[in-house]
Amino acid sequence: MISIKQINEEDIDLCYELDSKTISLWSKNQWSNEFKKEGVKVFGLLVTNLVIGISVLHVVLDEAQINYFAINRKFRKKGYGSFFMKYLIERCKKSNIKKLLLEVSHTNVTAEKFYNRFEFSTVGIRRNYYKDGSDALLKEKKLKTK
Repeated sequence: MISIKQINEEDIDLCYELDSKTISLWSKNQWSNEFKKEGVKVFGLLVTNLVIGISVLHVVLDEAQINYFAINRKFRKKGYGSFFMKYLIERCKKSNIKKLLLEVSHTNVTAEKFYNRFEFSTVGIRRNYYKDGSDALLKEKKLKTK
């Protein structure tokens, strides 16, 4: 059974563990700071009771930024990421979000193709954005709200 639930700061170890096994984006302290930001919601994608994906959505007025999106490697290429992204897009539409933004490393071709399937277009580049020195592609999806 697939479900999505909101995750709170008590689950920080779970977030850090999944992150360290996937994209290794944040330290435990950075995860803690993310939970404290106003407008941030953290969602977990669960299969049965196992969290296999996490997304961090930061809403400011009528825009939302996906600050983090990862699926456990064992569950990739099985439709779970698409299910999760569709959920986030629909949630944003229902909340009258007009624009959804995210950054992806220009070296992460698989992720970029994934986002392109959801009609995210590249609108900018952030030079030397990641700790490995790679550039971030700023991607945007305009939403038609309900």
